[in-house]
Amino acid sequence: MNSLPVITAVDGSDHSLKALEWALDAARRRSAELLVVHIRADYVKALPLPGALPAMPPVDEVPVLAAVREAIEGRADLPPVRYSAVDGSPAPALIELAEEAQLLVLGSRGRGGFASLLLGSVSRACAARAACPVVVVPHAARTEAVEAAGTFGRVALGLAPEETSDATVEFAFEEAGRRGAGLQVITTYPVPFSTLALMGGYLDAAGTPESPREEKALSEAQDERLGAFIERYPDVAVEKVVTAADAAGRLVVASQTADLLVVGRHRRRVNADSFLVGSAANAVLLHAQCPVAVVPA
Repeated sequence: MNSLPVITAVDGSDHSLKALEWALDAARRRSAELLVVHIRADYVKALPLPGALPAMPPVDEVPVLAAVREAIEGRADLPPVRYSAVDGSPAPALIELAEEAQLLVLGSRGRGGFASLLLGSVSRACAARAACPVVVVPHAARTEAVEAAGTFGRVALGLAPEETSDATVEFAFEEAGRRGAGLQVITTYPVPFSTLALMGGYLDAAGTPESPREEKALSEAQDERLGAFIERYPDVAVEKVVTAADAAGRLVVASQTADLLVVGRHRRRVNADSFLVGSAANAVLLHAQCPVAVVPA
């Protein structure tokens, strides 16, 4: 069993409190401790170095943490919860903390984010650079349409058979197993274009000669890629989807009927400080209607 904690960051915003609820559930499912962190960015100018330096004041002296403790104290089935205030710049501090975490859970925007932004800079940076998987929980405006349905009993995984890491696939199977949920595995290939398409018309991809061959090859590659995981997780019901579609768009559609969407992080980053997470992962972080887990390779 992984003894590292689940970490979530709170700043008093509705976005972070929604992420807190998701993190409480995740820690409970993992039988793990939840570390609730408040980054005191106002003090960053006083620090000699960037990143996270533990301040460790009493919880009662940190209003945000005191409010969180008061709100959740006494709930049934709470996991072990610990609180910490850290002085520093939020993204570097959380990335440093994530080195000793099994999961980092964040809201899609923080208190300081512009209302028009779909994804905050801290969430984007952590998804691109954290050492552990990062779950970004979308804000209410993106989830109102699906939350009324409750849970769907489904985890969705975006799979490129030759590119998606074992860690990403393993994470999706483990999460489905913890939830007693089915796993929908989605593999896409480009929709063929023709002169007609370029002129504004569209062909039915299934009716082109290339599609059956490509779909068959991808289905076989998907079967081969998933075989060992299906053997290890016999209780996880797997639905395999291979379709001609834009990968990002198909995954966003899947997020409308999933409890969690899992994608891998882009491995070919320009440099260690790059904020690139891959085009499909970036699109689902921006538009998915359920929480998104970005798993590092």
